[in-house]
Amino acid sequence: MGWTINIDKAKELTKERLRQEREPLLQAQDIEFQKAQETESNTSSIVAEKQRLRDITKQVDTMTTLDELKAAKVENA
Repeated sequence: MGWTINIDKAKELTKERLRQEREPLLQAQDIEFQKAQETESNTSSIVAEKQRLRDITKQVDTMTTLDELKAAKVENA
């Protein structure tokens, strides 16, 4: 009798790991956004980066193997 992996649980754990990894990056973008607003600078690139970071967990939904889940990471833009 071998081990079986609950892929749904593994996906949830991976999403939680990615959320933790992206948190400091989102916080940094929040600071940049505030600075840009104070100087009335264009914030579109900051908004786009924040959205990219939020969408990182969506990639997990299409993954089908444990190796894919292990390889998922938050990349700096």
